[in-house]
Amino acid sequence: MDILEKASEFENRKFSFKTTSDRIIAAREAKDIILEVNELYKKEKDANLMDLMKRLTVIKQKIEKRLKGRPLTATS
Repeated sequence: MDILEKASEFENRKFSFKTTSDRIIAAREAKDIILEVNELYKKEKDANLMDLMKRLTVIKQKIEKRLKGRPLTATS
């Protein structure tokens, strides 16, 4: 599958993670796709590729935010 098709499919996927494992897998997949698009961007210098990487990074950050969970507050 072409990297741009893969990125588009990932970007348009509905994310409903049932388990932490699903979130971890999705975050790793996002990272891999971003790195592959980055390699393509280094060769072509296309602004559309940069925009795609930015959108994927936002999705990845949301997934990672869910992985970290809520911070515990100190009670006294």
